[in-house]
Amino acid sequence: MSTIGTPATGTTTSDTARPSARQRLLDAATRLFYGEGIHSVGVDRIIDEAGVTRATMYKQFAGKEGLVLAYLHGEDEVIRTVFAVAGEATSDPSRLLDLVVEGIAADIRDRHTRGCPFINAAAEYPDDGPVRALIAEHRTWFRQTLADLAAAAGLRDPDEVAGALVLLRDAAMVGGYLDRPETVVGTFRSTAHTVIDTHR
Repeated sequence: MSTIGTPATGTTTSDTARPSARQRLLDAATRLFYGEGIHSVGVDRIIDEAGVTRATMYKQFAGKEGLVLAYLHGEDEVIRTVFAVAGEATSDPSRLLDLVVEGIAADIRDRHTRGCPFINAAAEYPDDGPVRALIAEHRTWFRQTLADLAAAAGLRDPDEVAGALVLLRDAAMVGGYLDRPETVVGTFRSTAHTVIDTHR
């Protein structure tokens, strides 16, 4: 994620508050890719919505694939933040795992209402390549982090717990898109806690 540099002398308040060109491109791409699909959104549309030139777009991201990868990196950061926020709230491994479940439930309900961005992207990129490699890296991290939390909490078969929680999250995100998030979040939460409790 880029940051805004110190404004030059004479820069107005509105100028300093405006996100950088890179951030505007990423914000537009994130909104459009997640809302409408990656292949259906052209570079020109993103450039237009971001209010930048084509030269700026290619200087920042080299091409559409670079922008797709930056978008998915941003989505990865969203999930990592769920774990970070939980970690700031408690150092108790059992409580931490419960808070992660609640954070995932909130994400499904409030932000990712059109399914999992990684599953969606994988459907559009069926072949091996940088996009699929990033998706695989994210999912490996997600599963291993859950397994580590389960192990720290003293749960039996932490890898099994992690696999079940990943599967539940995948299903809840898809179900929330096909139905409504509020109809699946409660089921995700209760089932996830059941998985955790049965392995204590």
